Amino acid sequence: MSKTPIILGIDPGTQILGYALLKGGAKPVLIEMDVLKLTKEKDIYARLQIIHAKIISLIKIHKPTHFAIEAPFFGKNVQSMLKLGRAQGVAIAAAMHFELPVKEYAPKKVKQSITGNGNADKDMVWKMLERVLNIEKQPKYFDATDALGVALCHWYQMSGPVLPTMAKTGKGSKLAKKSNGWEAFMANNPSRVKTK
Repeated sequence: MSKTPIILGIDPGTQILGYALLKGGAKPVLIEMDVLKLTKEKDIYARLQIIHAKIISLIKIHKPTHFAIEAPFFGKNVQSMLKLGRAQGVAIAAAMHFELPVKEYAPKKVKQSITGNGNADKDMVWKMLERVLNIEKQPKYFDATDALGVALCHWYQMSGPVLPTMAKTGKGSKLAKKSNGWEAFMANNPSRVKTK
């Protein structure tokens, strides 16, 4: 598949749904990142219809080749879990209508892929996304950055064993430079490469 991948990442929600589009290639590039606010609509089924319509619209406009979505985490509130599962299901159904390959990622997996720490907070994830993708302005809602995190996590999974790492310095930790594959690794680490 030579076509440059475009990944639609979704952070499902019935009040605020985050979405992001990421163009793959040698270095990933942010296309769009935003949220769909559903708080004005009181009927849950109307919200689900709005989510479905929005995902279809994003797919028609941007023509993504991959669909990545965050899996619901298991909480104590069963009603919230049920609503979140419905929102996720509606989003996945829209992607499947266009025969997009769907991949689901647990929140810990996304955090691990982006920051190297599965327990990272939302601000830490945002700071890494900001660095890796050269984003100038932080969006108003973390739901948008969560969706972008899902898309970038999927790009990392597609690209092979490439993960951002945290490097220690004299004063705490600092985000390290990200490599883009084995060639970059070899160029950045000549002492670790054995030659015949």
